[in-house]
Amino acid sequence: MLKVRSRFLVIGLLSGMAWLSSCSSVYLPNVPATPMFNNKGEGYIAAHVNPKGNASANLGVAFTDHLAIIGNGSYINYRSTNNDFKQYLYEGGLGYFTTVGKAKRSVLEFYAGYGVGATTDVDERASTTGTTPVETRDLDFNKIFIQANFSSTRKNKLNLFGKPRELNYGTAIRLSRIKMDRFELNGVPAPLEENLYIEPVFFTRLELNKGFQIQYTNGWNIGLMDNQFLKPGNAVFTLGLIYNFGRNK
Repeated sequence: MLKVRSRFLVIGLLSGMAWLSSCSSVYLPNVPATPMFNNKGEGYIAAHVNPKGNASANLGVAFTDHLAIIGNGSYINYRSTNNDFKQYLYEGGLGYFTTVGKAKRSVLEFYAGYGVGATTDVDERASTTGTTPVETRDLDFNKIFIQANFSSTRKNKLNLFGKPRELNYGTAIRLSRIKMDRFELNGVPAPLEENLYIEPVFFTRLELNKGFQIQYTNGWNIGLMDNQFLKPGNAVFTLGLIYNFGRNK
């Protein structure tokens, strides 16, 4: 199990470095909601960020012992020497959750939802007066997704900073259809594209205090269609703060 987790960590770090070095698609995946609910009335709030300033936020509420709603939002405004990338994305979903195993230390969740977003992606080159746009890609898009989450809490707590703390590992796998509603290339309407993405994400959570956890998330996306602009390549690589409340022990 430790070897598998180590592989996931290495893959995530490599994916993160690839994302830090380039931006190959006009779609950047967000951090999905992974509340891992246990009971009715439980709430979930999360905030994530990476070195490029890609900020994601999640929230969720379990309104019955097995049904929950989630909401996600993300925003990035990153500028490098030759690229200016901006994107926002908002989405919401409805799902089912249940605990697994005799000890109830594992949680399984399924969600489906819809979202909307927009991207402005500008390639630039240096000039005597500063920078000059080479190509501008501007689009609005919509998103439909289905998602499965699974997490397991370590049986024995981890002794860290003088206190035993919970540690859990999880996986979220998404199937997302992204479709352009509007696409302009250098200010001129261009053919619309759509793609079907498989988006696996792996996360590790460490308890900080009652209800609060820190989370490391890594993942990537795989595009099933061959496109010029709406293609795979961007990775998820973030640190986040999680707060769960209303959980029955």
